[in-house]
Amino acid sequence: MPKRADAFDISVGKRVRAYRISLGMSQSALAEKVGVTFQQIQKYENGINRMAAGRLKRVAAVLGLPIAALLGENKSGGNGNTDDLLTEILSQPYATRLLRAFRAIKPAKERRALVKLAERMGRNPG
Repeated sequence: MPKRADAFDISVGKRVRAYRISLGMSQSALAEKVGVTFQQIQKYENGINRMAAGRLKRVAAVLGLPIAALLGENKSGGNGNTDDLLTEILSQPYATRLLRAFRAIKPAKERRALVKLAERMGRNPG
C-alpha cells in the first residue's frame, strides 16, 4: 500500500507554492522545468502526492533554493511558528499580489485604510 502524504508533506507543498508564487512562476512553468505535468505540481502543492527526494532536489534547484528551505529547516534561528504562518499566508491565491500592491501604496493613511477594509471583510465574509 503506497504511503499517503502527511502533514509534513503538506507543509513542503505549501512552501513550494509560496516560493513559486513569490517568483511569479506558474505551475506550468515549474512543471516544465522540473519535467512533470502541471497537474503533478498541483498535487505536490496541495499535499495530495508526496515528493520523492530527487524531485524535491529538482524543484528546489528550479526555485533557486536549498532543499532545506522547502523542508522548513530555518538555519537563521527564526521562529518556526512565524515561518509556518507566513508559508500558510503566502501559499494562498492572490496573497503575493496583495502584498506587492500594498507595498506600492506610499501614504500611511491609505495603507491603514486598506488594512481596516481587509479586517472588516475578514470578519464579515460574503
